Amino acid sequence: MAVDTFTNNKTPAAVYEVLHQTRRQRVSDGADTALLINATKQLVLVWPQLGDFDSLEYAWWLRRGAEQLIQKGVVVRAVGIGDRNSGKAFCAYTGFPEESLLLDPDGTLHQELGLYPGLTLSVPGFNQRQNAWLNLLLMCAGIGSPGTLSEVFRGYLGDRNAPQLIADDDVVQATPLPPIKGEFFKRAGGKGFQRPFELATLRLRNMAEVLGKWTTYVPDVSHITQRGATYVIADGGVIYQHCDRNILGFATNMGNPLSFLEDINFPTPV
Repeated sequence: MAVDTFTNNKTPAAVYEVLHQTRRQRVSDGADTALLINATKQLVLVWPQLGDFDSLEYAWWLRRGAEQLIQKGVVVRAVGIGDRNSGKAFCAYTGFPEESLLLDPDGTLHQELGLYPGLTLSVPGFNQRQNAWLNLLLMCAGIGSPGTLSEVFRGYLGDRNAPQLIADDDVVQATPLPPIKGEFFKRAGGKGFQRPFELATLRLRNMAEVLGKWTTYVPDVSHITQRGATYVIADGGVIYQHCDRNILGFATNMGNPLSFLEDINFPTPV
């Protein structure tokens, strides 16, 4: 099994057993549903809060890479922290299919998988909500969240090793900014790569979406520091794992988060 970044004491067999046994409420119809399905190749995403930067940005990349996933025959399933209202809002905004998203309101699955809970500092006199916010703010500043600040700066500075994100004729509405046409980024830095402010603008759009519907996306702030993971299941086992260890760290290559699929040797169907 290929393993990236944060590690825990779970063996590949143990991880698969947890995923195989997991059942959660499905967003589309509210039914109790198995996370794993009968598919030869499956990409399983254990997302943090559905209103988290990482969840929204990951869903954007999945939509962009939908054709690649279809060509490889990879079926996508995800489970995120939130309730059904969170899931409905998330899918409406990102385009992620409701029938492929399950809900884990209190992050129980994340705990069973041994995923990084984020900072868990407790300040005397603070209640649970206040401590959760303090820990989140510290992580956004890079404390207990290595790599977050450099990834934020990459969003503003651009990245010549990453693909262009916004087409010239696209219009991005990122409140409080006025509508921005894609050709603005071409004038600012060129084309054919991630230009300065391009990724930051998409992230600002996500932030505006969540803040405008905060109680919908985040019905319980107790789990806002929890990180997630990516698993690839094939031939009855886990063949790839990436466990997040920081905010904006949901992939080894954040410039092209789905590039890991090119490096996986999927079992050849018999």
